[in-house]
Amino acid sequence: MGFWRTLLGRSEPVRPDLDRLFALPSAAVTLRAAAGFAPTGAGSVCFSATEGGAFDRVRREVQQLLDADSERQGERVEFSRDAYGYAWLLSRRRGEDGLPALVSDLHAVNTTLQDSGFGPQLLCSLVAFRDAEDRRLALVYLYKRGTFYPFAPLEGQKRDNPLELQVRAVLKDDLRIEADLGRWFPVWGAPGL
Repeated sequence: MGFWRTLLGRSEPVRPDLDRLFALPSAAVTLRAAAGFAPTGAGSVCFSATEGGAFDRVRREVQQLLDADSERQGERVEFSRDAYGYAWLLSRRRGEDGLPALVSDLHAVNTTLQDSGFGPQLLCSLVAFRDAEDRRLALVYLYKRGTFYPFAPLEGQKRDNPLELQVRAVLKDDLRIEADLGRWFPVWGAPGL
């Protein structure tokens, strides 16, 4: 079957590798050194919310799991919906060393949803950064592609494309960057960004 897929130009979809999220803390060190961006302590998971008891049960389990962490220091996990109807889970971690815990939160959410049969609903995860000039940046993980891309929003739903390309060049050795720029989707209004 592989021969026919190749001959007809069809390819297997990339399987998500959620463990790639754990590369974010080392990429953050590179990003700070090369471009001056530091993590804000906020990260989000975006998914297509489905109606029904099974999904609500999984959502409650995820929230209870993350809220039970004693190191969270009173920061509760927040669920919301954006203007496009997508659901978001926002997690915050305080302190300079909060990024590894934040990445663990995002990994736990993605894994729980995937293992509960809701993998097709997962869209992306992101971690927010800012620099000394208060420019915003997110490193976005595309669940279905297994890749990352930078998203740098400006006021009025505009993007800082030069900054995004600069960050791509800086992080090309740290993260698997999405090669197709057409898949660098804007995540306007993402919680935490």
